[in-house]
Amino acid sequence: MNAPAPPPAIAAPLWLLAELTYRCPLHCAFCYNPVDYAHQRAELTTNEWIDVMAQARALGAVQLGFSGGEPLLRDDLEELIGAGHRLGFYTNLVTSGIGLTEPRIARMKQSGLNHIQLSFQDSTREMNDFLSSTKTFDLKEKVARLIKQYDYPMVLNVVLHRFNLDHVDRIIDMALAMGVDYLELANTQYYGWGMVNRAQLMPTREQLVRAEAVVNAYRARIGNGLRILFVVPDYFEERPKACMNGWGSVFLGIAPDGTALPCHAARSLPGIAFPNVRDFSVREIWYASGAFNRYRGDAWMKSPCSSCPDRDKDFGGCRCQAYALTGDAANADPVCSRSPDHAEVQAIVMRAHRSQKEAVHPIVFRTDANSRRIGETGL
Repeated sequence: MNAPAPPPAIAAPLWLLAELTYRCPLHCAFCYNPVDYAHQRAELTTNEWIDVMAQARALGAVQLGFSGGEPLLRDDLEELIGAGHRLGFYTNLVTSGIGLTEPRIARMKQSGLNHIQLSFQDSTREMNDFLSSTKTFDLKEKVARLIKQYDYPMVLNVVLHRFNLDHVDRIIDMALAMGVDYLELANTQYYGWGMVNRAQLMPTREQLVRAEAVVNAYRARIGNGLRILFVVPDYFEERPKACMNGWGSVFLGIAPDGTALPCHAARSLPGIAFPNVRDFSVREIWYASGAFNRYRGDAWMKSPCSSCPDRDKDFGGCRCQAYALTGDAANADPVCSRSPDHAEVQAIVMRAHRSQKEAVHPIVFRTDANSRRIGETGL
């Protein structure tokens, strides 16, 4: 595969994410799927997915996630869950809930599904339906009751941004009323459609501080009855996150067409030929491909990352973010205050504060038509 010499002692992948389809009934403005997804329709077959799962399990992967798009649009989802269970995976479904009926959740339970993560867009019908450009709030409430009825850990995910960050208290109250066990309040990370809509979605620092204070007050009051994870957006940090715990370290993502990726957004990086499971074995991809060895370890790093004492903690940050903000994926993640490009991140945050008082471009919702247009003309 013409790969560079890999770093020594590459660990096996632990987490396999099967992105079964890019199709989705929702049109979320912050979706991390590729903006040109409409041009990528050649989904893996049932047998191809089962073969990929078996290969990854043989390498040592232990956790299997089913996501999309909306994985419930795959009629073979229950069969894939069953195959993953028999292989010994801990299985997790990441879903909007659209299409999850009682007969289907009963079959999933019987097939061995371990965990369901349900997404909401907000605590009110009006904002939830606006942000997804659908009328789905009532259906999501029914799905939440089904998840509890079938004795799954109730895990709720809400992506936060300018439009709903001030509603955190109501979102937590909704979670409490639903009997949620884990609430993930994940501030928007700016990839895919989130990057397209960054100017519209970026909150102010004041919003973020208020929301985090609300979360901490709820934590102090309710204890561990509801465990709340509050993920601060990268742009407001001084140090980058350890993206995927390092490129090609624990995470193996397989796109609907079989393309293997070391992170969800890696397809946004130009000049990298990501291998496909239809052409290479999972073992070859993980250990020998140029794509997965490209940013492994620290030999690829430039200054300031190459001499940074934290390079084995944050791994230089996010390669996709470095590319999006500097044009070079090998640069330090500009979120880091040590990056020579950190001022650009600070300027973006300041512009977000000003833009709340000014007119901004309309939101570009995730639709096939918008995807085709962006795929043909660029951003």
